[in-house]
Amino acid sequence: MGNIRKSYGSNITTLGSTNDKIVLLEGDLADSTMSDLFEAKFPDRHFQIGIAEQNMVGIAAGLALEGKIPFVNSFAAFIAMRACEQVRTDIAYPNLNVKLVVSHAGLSAGSAGPSHHSIEDIGIMRSIPNMTVLCPGDEEEMKQVLEASIAIDGPVYIRMSAMDCPNIYTSKNKFNIGKATILREGSDITLVSTGTMMNEAMQVSDLLDKQHGISSEVLQMASIKPFDIDSISHSIRRTGKIVTIEEHNIIGGLGSAVSEVVAEIGTGKIIRIGINDHFTDTVGTPEFLLEHEFLTTNAILKKVLKFLET
Repeated sequence: MGNIRKSYGSNITTLGSTNDKIVLLEGDLADSTMSDLFEAKFPDRHFQIGIAEQNMVGIAAGLALEGKIPFVNSFAAFIAMRACEQVRTDIAYPNLNVKLVVSHAGLSAGSAGPSHHSIEDIGIMRSIPNMTVLCPGDEEEMKQVLEASIAIDGPVYIRMSAMDCPNIYTSKNKFNIGKATILREGSDITLVSTGTMMNEAMQVSDLLDKQHGISSEVLQMASIKPFDIDSISHSIRRTGKIVTIEEHNIIGGLGSAVSEVVAEIGTGKIIRIGINDHFTDTVGTPEFLLEHEFLTTNAILKKVLKFLET
């Protein structure tokens, strides 16, 4: 099993060794966001701001104006919502070179409850002009996303799960901004995932093939904005049916982005699998919550098979 946060911590430290413009800002969660790995090697370039996320974003804006490349670290809920105005006005509006790397996205904050769950953040961030939104699904994809974000001269929001996850990416897979990664080609239905739901999409694809003889194309959409319109257009014309799978509200996130493309094309059918526009009514481990929200492999498979009957 892999850990996306550890991949971030180790890879940003490696990048910091070759680029002294990189600085990290932390909101009192260094051992959770794994920015402490960078802090151990570059203590003079790691700034502990404390539980003051709005101020932290404003400080990052100032550092960017001085030519630094600030990476802001905290939980997704605290950056996308508590500091939303500062992200929009201080960072995105002047198009500053600030990277927002957030952990505990989706339901991965577990028993911390709905106040810490982040099921709205993709929708919030993709609606802000100038903002690039990236959602890696495993360690290797995180590494490539991080490298790609450095090459962008502007604001980037990188969303990380706090859960351990299988490593799906292989040496053959290459992440590119604005492009889907084709994990598997197929002809009967298209599965589009983002973040760690990449694992569930691949497992569902395996079961469709082995148990039902159904050929499925799997697209991992780590680049939510900019969005790969061409891949969705080509896939819906080839298979006729698309399923989106995300650990996010079905309103505003991946499902909405794909639906916008399908609506403009005017052909094909789509269903959105995610959190059905409600706050979780229970608490527990992330694994328990995913099961409660029907975001496990078997639950997704049942929905896909029912969709194929229509």
